Amino acid sequence: MDRRLVILAAAAALGLASGCGDDGGGTSAPAPSAAQRLTVSSPAFTDGGTIPRRYTCDGENVSPPLTVSGAPSTTTTLAVLVQDPDAPHGTFTHWLLWNADPHGTRWPAGQPPQGAVQGRNGFKKTGYGGPCPPKGDKPHHYVFSVYAADRTLDLPSTASPDDVKRALTGHTLATGTLTGRYGR
Repeated sequence: MDRRLVILAAAAALGLASGCGDDGGGTSAPAPSAAQRLTVSSPAFTDGGTIPRRYTCDGENVSPPLTVSGAPSTTTTLAVLVQDPDAPHGTFTHWLLWNADPHGTRWPAGQPPQGAVQGRNGFKKTGYGGPCPPKGDKPHHYVFSVYAADRTLDLPSTASPDDVKRALTGHTLATGTLTGRYGR
């Protein structure tokens, strides 16, 4: 009887670990902070506004155009983390990139920033994976966080959001966010 309970508990734990939050790049490392603020905007949607369908799994599933301003002159690189904190099984990562050129701060739709290394998103694919909340959920929030760093991040392309945040800790000069919403 005890052995069956142990096996059942192990199976339940394995099932929980394979949920969207764990596979989705949920993070536990705190976000790096900085006294200076970056301005992150998009001509496609306003802060707090609805992300157009084109940039979601229901459309072309390409990254939205972004503009970043206010990076300190000593910025060496930019990093981007796009996450859905409303995902059913914990925070889900939609885009993770680092080592973007800090001088190229207008990024066209569907194109990663120049020089950037793109990591694996919660869909287990490299690059951007657009909003795709469960049908019938209230609209989810998608937080586009941009970090200006004073050094190039020496990370493998398999780096997790936590790896990127740890690499940014103590090296973040400025941060900024843009939040969009999307529901199905």
